[in-house]
Amino acid sequence: MIESLALLGIALLFGGMTLYSFAFAAFLFTSLPPEQAGTLLRKAFPHFYTWVVLTSLLAGALSWAADPLAAALLIAIAITTVPTRQILMPAINRAQDAGEKGCFNALHGASVVITLVHIGAAAYALIRIAS
Repeated sequence: MIESLALLGIALLFGGMTLYSFAFAAFLFTSLPPEQAGTLLRKAFPHFYTWVVLTSLLAGALSWAADPLAAALLIAIAITTVPTRQILMPAINRAQDAGEKGCFNALHGASVVITLVHIGAAAYALIRIAS
């Protein structure tokens, strides 16, 4: 039973991160004017990151008995999401507000890489628990 809950938790994390990263942002920018899409996305990111932290912690706790490596990866996602939310995201917003395009692009690129690594780690944890 606990392994099934772990599997569902990891699937929720993986699916949610993937949907948000690849579909939600694209949907906003194709459905709204760029300024409105950017404003809405900026408001959504803190909630997304909080959701990633909580979901990955829960999935990690549920996975611990079945696969400590998968659990450690999930907990690492949570731990590394905190500075992404608290430090990197505000720096991205400041760079954008100041019109510092180069700085914005570098910081945004870092956030994209972090998210892709998180998605990959969640996928690996999901495969380990499902096997």
